[in-house]
Amino acid sequence: QVQLVEFGGGLVQAGESLRLSCAASGLTFGSYSMGWFRQAPGKEREFVAAITWSGGSSYYADSVKGRFTISRDNAKNTVALQMNNLKPEDTANYYCAASSLVLSLHRPTNYRYWGQGTQVTVSS
Repeated sequence: QVQLVEFGGGLVQAGESLRLSCAASGLTFGSYSMGWFRQAPGKEREFVAAITWSGGSSYYADSVKGRFTISRDNAKNTVALQMNNLKPEDTANYYCAASSLVLSLHRPTNYRYWGQGTQVTVSS
């Protein structure tokens, strides 16, 4: 079966950095665009970043642009999210997801598979 497993969440202070990783199995990883989404208590799931099949194009939400970097290693079936200069507003459960598309990757409905999430908490 398909599995997406996130690692790297934790509790940090504002201004610090975290690196999230997502390990995929049970799918042809290079055939999927990969995305990161997050959901805070009382809020809907929102787009954070995405990267296309070969890693040629990356996209970011305005709220994280310049601070977060998404990358992938198709040989290792992994996608990562480097998060720098974290802010309290970044506090959320972060989800890794896989999409068969290359367009409209900001839309959660375009992703077929989802991980279980990893919690990121940023204190003031």
